[in-house]
Amino acid sequence: MPVFEAVVNSIHAIEEKGNLAERGQITVRVERDGQKKLDLDQKGPEPITAFTIIDNGCGFDNVNFQSFETLDSDHKVAKGCRGVGRLLWLKAFDLVEINSTFCESGSKSANRYFRFDENKGVYSARLDSSGEKATGTTVRLIGFGKNYQRAVPKTALSIANQLLEHCLWYFVRPEGAPEIVVQDGDELIRLYQLYDSYMHETARSELVKIQGEDFEVTHIKYRASATKKHQIAFCADGRMVKEENIHGKIPGLYARLKDDAGEFVYACYVSSSYLDQRVRSERTAFDLAEDLGELFDESELSLKAIRKKILECAQNFLHDVLQRNISAGENRIDSFISSKAPRFRPIKRYVPREKLVVDPEISDKDLELHLHEHWYELERELVREGHEVMSPKAYDYTNDYQPRLQAYLQKAEDIKKSDLANYVSHRKVIIDLLQKSIERGTDGKYAREEMIHELIMPMRTSSDEILLDSCNLWLVDERMAFHHYLASDKTIKSMPITESDSTKEPDILGVRVFDNPILVNDQDSFPLASITIVEIKRPMRNDMKEGEDKDPIDQTLSYLERVREGKVTTKSGRPIPGSKDVPGYCYVLCDLTESMRRRCRRANLRITYDGMGYFGYNEPSHAYIEVISFDQLVNASRERNKAFFDRLGLPTN
Repeated sequence: MPVFEAVVNSIHAIEEKGNLAERGQITVRVERDGQKKLDLDQKGPEPITAFTIIDNGCGFDNVNFQSFETLDSDHKVAKGCRGVGRLLWLKAFDLVEINSTFCESGSKSANRYFRFDENKGVYSARLDSSGEKATGTTVRLIGFGKNYQRAVPKTALSIANQLLEHCLWYFVRPEGAPEIVVQDGDELIRLYQLYDSYMHETARSELVKIQGEDFEVTHIKYRASATKKHQIAFCADGRMVKEENIHGKIPGLYARLKDDAGEFVYACYVSSSYLDQRVRSERTAFDLAEDLGELFDESELSLKAIRKKILECAQNFLHDVLQRNISAGENRIDSFISSKAPRFRPIKRYVPREKLVVDPEISDKDLELHLHEHWYELERELVREGHEVMSPKAYDYTNDYQPRLQAYLQKAEDIKKSDLANYVSHRKVIIDLLQKSIERGTDGKYAREEMIHELIMPMRTSSDEILLDSCNLWLVDERMAFHHYLASDKTIKSMPITESDSTKEPDILGVRVFDNPILVNDQDSFPLASITIVEIKRPMRNDMKEGEDKDPIDQTLSYLERVREGKVTTKSGRPIPGSKDVPGYCYVLCDLTESMRRRCRRANLRITYDGMGYFGYNEPSHAYIEVISFDQLVNASRERNKAFFDRLGLPTN
């Protein structure tokens, strides 16, 4: 800001001299610490120690010098100068040296030199006659603060870019700007060349009335750059005062815009005598309320009211470009909902179109969060409407009540269908993950059984600790959702449904009690309870042998016996009649390697029709046994859910 302030002062000096039309000259010279060049470890440009700003303006004549010595001088108030800008110099620099040549009316040229710092103010002033005919001023900002040295841009190009962005209004306005050059050693960067390379097309201006006040709005398409954002710049007295990022504040205004000529960034400059009268002395804000509320909106202007009108102008100016972005954003939403998140389908029907506009480049994560926010609001609205519609007042029984009720019921039906769609799409993801987990990895090895175990039910947990939604028991058998107690990778001794002392740990063990079920069973012929055991083996394991430790079929039957011998109870400890005869359902999930097929034959199990599993009933153990290969587990899960996937348009391959 101190350097920018000095440059703007030079622009005003050139305007005062009247040579702006001939393009007065301003040079911003960057001075660096030359000693650092000897430091071999120094990376990047040397630190900046000073700036010198040279112009060929009117110079520090007696009137300007008197104004400089006067705090809060109103000498150049018409140009927006409040007499405090020079104080910014001393925020970042220790010393300011000024050397100026000027020409008083009817007299010869004179040269004025003085210094300016925080302690002494203006000192070492001297005035000499000068043989120079050309007027102008050199301002040297010396002793750049260390903290500022570390924080500011280091290269001449980055400095020139920021200076151009700050002074862009002077280049855009009809009067134009002087020739401004940034010099860093042998490097010269001309801001007019930079301006021409960045301007997408000629600026366009329009006059807008806001509550009777005139505002000039200048629209600019600026070639896309990494630093510049879509913005509104509020100006006063020919200077930019306040910038506001408007990214996303207009439907379709996201990232970089593109028209037939290429990509660009939008900037809008707003100027008005109304703003001139209300700019603060430091020229970084306005004495305007942000929002006056509805009571005063019609009688007095606020920044909110001005901003609203300017955004409307910007939207009209960018209409064609924004429509393309909006259309691309809608396609992005349609594609995401169709392929990945069908639960959000009703949103397009019940949420206004303008609220669903998104950046076409938005990530899946951010898009889902965006849709979920609207989904949450939709459900809140549904609950509110439900209370009103389902508890009608006496005066509600009119001709319009029935249509309101029907509309509410339709919305409720759509939302609940969407919940089902979310559940089905979740199943699709789980099946795909299961498919990946049984395939051989890039290292040539297969995953351990723990990965598959976690997909079906988190390990070392029980149904008392996790929600049913955290499990995917349906992969094995849909009926497993109807359980009274379920444990995963826990010792039998720790389970409250048996008094057994066994420290064996079944992969998954569940008990279903029909006198106190979680969900009501409609088959009254079933016994009072049943036990389900699932054993999971590593993909392609081929070392199955006789014995409980090596034979997974024998393993599940042994777990079943231990639970029965310990007496089967409810979770609350109530005994279950005939617990030694409680039927068992034993599932073994594995690949049908040769050794596993041998164990199935020895257990007198029958092969399934597709050859991908075995099943049978063990009379002595009162247990139904099913050996399910991983391929069958995946295929059967897909087949059971295929109709739902097809209905949602989800791919099943």
